[in-house]
Amino acid sequence: MDMKTVMEGYGVTPLPKDVTETMAYVPFQPYSPEMCKAVLGYENGTLFKALHKPFCGSKCGGTDND
Repeated sequence: MDMKTVMEGYGVTPLPKDVTETMAYVPFQPYSPEMCKAVLGYENGTLFKALHKPFCGSKCGGTDND
């Protein structure tokens, strides 16, 4: 069963109705998540590959003062 089907079944939306810039958003994890090795998980701050979202700043098209 995919996450979209599960979320629709419970009436949950992927994002809250009122998103504020200062509020954190943590996405739903899949039921059978792809995991990385413990050492890499420690370096990344998570064992779950879907939750690893590194900040790239200007390398990803941002300004130099990111």
